[in-house]
Amino acid sequence: MTHAADAITSELYLGLMSGTSADGIDAALVRFEGEGRALRCELVHGRTFGWDEALRTQLVALGQGADNVSLDALGSLDGRIALAFSDAALALLDEASVPRGRVRAIGSHGQTIRHRPQAEPPFTWQLGDGNVIAERCGIATVADFRRRDVAAGGQGAPLMPAFHAALLGSPQEDRAVLNLGGIANFTLLPTVGDVRGFDTGPANALMDAWCERHTGRAYDADGAFAASGQTSAALLAKLLADPWFALPPPKSTGREHFHLDWLQARVEGDTPSPADVQATLLDLTARTVADALQMTQPETRRVLVCGGGVRNPVLMARLAAYLPQAVVESTAAHGLDPDYVEAMGFAWLARETLAGRPGNLPAVTGASGRRVLGTVYPA
Repeated sequence: MTHAADAITSELYLGLMSGTSADGIDAALVRFEGEGRALRCELVHGRTFGWDEALRTQLVALGQGADNVSLDALGSLDGRIALAFSDAALALLDEASVPRGRVRAIGSHGQTIRHRPQAEPPFTWQLGDGNVIAERCGIATVADFRRRDVAAGGQGAPLMPAFHAALLGSPQEDRAVLNLGGIANFTLLPTVGDVRGFDTGPANALMDAWCERHTGRAYDADGAFAASGQTSAALLAKLLADPWFALPPPKSTGREHFHLDWLQARVEGDTPSPADVQATLLDLTARTVADALQMTQPETRRVLVCGGGVRNPVLMARLAAYLPQAVVESTAAHGLDPDYVEAMGFAWLARETLAGRPGNLPAVTGASGRRVLGTVYPA
């Protein structure tokens, strides 16, 4: 959705996001008006920029637990990611014909290479040097959003629930926002009580990796590969037996836990076809999402879906079958483009940081209190 630059009269922020799947950099130029329940948020222009293939290969390997990387390589990777992010920001502004000086700030998620909130000490690590982005774009940049929440005893994720609550909550019905990125996560928006949020398990990360290994395609377009197979009940039971699924919220996870080696260890000994494994992975995503919702907010009447998984009609149909009590629909039905909700959310988080307002919700992450998130890199 693009609007003429001369029609833009409100605050502009730019959000940059690359998720667990590392399938591209989502860039969103966002117009904000108002505060609190009067907040209005409009996507001025959005686009996803592909990673350089060699760089993406490195990111996926790191995300899946590769640890034979030198300090020099990590330092170089930090800079290369920042260059890619700043290129995306500049290209987006050029396409939208918006001068850099009209953008108040960039909110950059960076690229997660490790997320270990249960380690001792706990940590989370996103690469993409904010200094480089601010210097190349000439725009104040806010980055490194997750580590302050972890320092306060939280999971550092998910960070979108406060944004979802501001724009998608309803006093008439219990709702849930479901992000189907590399990992699936919920924001629970009850009519009464606290907003909550947590990861439910793998979504696109495992399905994409398995699809690429067996078809050479980076993702399962329209769910066709999964639709060509059948769920293996035996394999699904093995996958569901992972103790992580039984953990109570708050909880978060990533590719360092749910990766191809994790899957392969459970496939061995069985003989499902590659298509059957793909179908089982899709069922795993839908089943764990439905189980988590039934356990935490069973009166949910509407599930608003965003992220890449919303483009998979087979997955969306399976979710609807597992959640017959709720309407399952795209966030597009409520004015938020599902492809850019998270990038828009990081634009919003940058706005909150510059205003000195906290961006986390302790009921979601488990942090000891609300915190202003991120590090500010001046223009």
